[in-house]
Amino acid sequence: MSDLPKRNTGVIGFVLLYLAFCISYIDRAAISLALAQIGKDFHLEASDLGIVISAFFLGYAVMQVPGGWLSDRFGSKYVVIITIAMWSLFTAFTSVAWSLASLVAIRFIFGIAEGGFPPASIRAIAELFRRDSRPKMSALLLSSNYAGSMIAPMIMAPLILWLGWRHAFNAIGGAGILFALVYFIFVPHTGRAGITGSSAATAPRAPLRELMKNPLLWQLMLVWFGLSCVNKGLDSWMPLYLLQQRGLDLKAVGMLTPIPFFLATIATAIGGWVMTTFFAEREKYLLIGSSALTGLFLYAMYKSETITALIVYQSLVYFFKSFVLASVIALPTKLLRDDQIGSGVGMVNLGGQSAGFVAPAVMGFIVTGTGSFDAAFGFLVAMTIMAVIVAATIKTGRTRLAPVPA
Repeated sequence: MSDLPKRNTGVIGFVLLYLAFCISYIDRAAISLALAQIGKDFHLEASDLGIVISAFFLGYAVMQVPGGWLSDRFGSKYVVIITIAMWSLFTAFTSVAWSLASLVAIRFIFGIAEGGFPPASIRAIAELFRRDSRPKMSALLLSSNYAGSMIAPMIMAPLILWLGWRHAFNAIGGAGILFALVYFIFVPHTGRAGITGSSAATAPRAPLRELMKNPLLWQLMLVWFGLSCVNKGLDSWMPLYLLQQRGLDLKAVGMLTPIPFFLATIATAIGGWVMTTFFAEREKYLLIGSSALTGLFLYAMYKSETITALIVYQSLVYFFKSFVLASVIALPTKLLRDDQIGSGVGMVNLGGQSAGFVAPAVMGFIVTGTGSFDAAFGFLVAMTIMAVIVAATIKTGRTRLAPVPA
């Protein structure tokens, strides 16, 4: 009986974290769907729009490790609440942008505001669930990334068409602020995971130097950087690619864009289970295979001659790259000490979010310079090759990220 409230707290906390991730992806996807209208209003080229997208990811990447450290130091609850409230506020502020410079500044601060949430959310999983459940629950939580991306076009495309892009940003920003209040009310502050009473005073700290000296974290960071270039590049540019290169309208884009995210949601949700069940101590092979198949289907996607084939191959790209996401985030929750999880996940995710700064801008400059998406997609394929090479050097079977006290 005594475990029932704890289990209920875990379920409630998980559901609210899942919804918060969905909201965050709706907020960030809004800019991609509004790019055509924003570019027209501000008379921007593709390279300018790439900078707007990348500004968010620069701020987002900067906050990964600090956000993880703060959640390790003080517990996840207040980091989660502050990040939700602040990113929602700056989502709304996007509506008052008056120039390229103001838009870039607002999106950069928006990125900083949201950047602490991913490591804090994984830290929250460590506070709410036992160690043996964390890889599965962490991966299941991350499936919300794609669930949010899947529903975002279905919500944002009609809002933009109905309200215009400025009022659409106001609407979703206000919804996020209300959600922060809900999280504050229903999720208790549990402090540092698994550490209570007198043991809290003697529990080991997690100096960042200790984590930065371990090669496995750097390898995971680089693998996720490569696959995140695909992730962020396609998320940012596919709506405009479908509009301009494939001749679709915004309504059609809003209907087709969510389809690949459905498979991505499934793959991420089961990724932690697949990793622990079939690839225990051999996680590198899951990373190698998933990265290689991502590159293969990415090439097939771009070469496809019909919209149907394009969406099928894009769905397979999202399916296999999602196993990489699940693995690189779930693996630290399996190997790190409780007081290191937020910082370690933040460090790995720094690689992924740095790709969010690099890939959209690089693709924007490539498209502007060449007048087509050919070389831009070639850049993404090259990133999958890099991920395969780095994953092949990993030795998860014999390497632990940090000692776990008995």
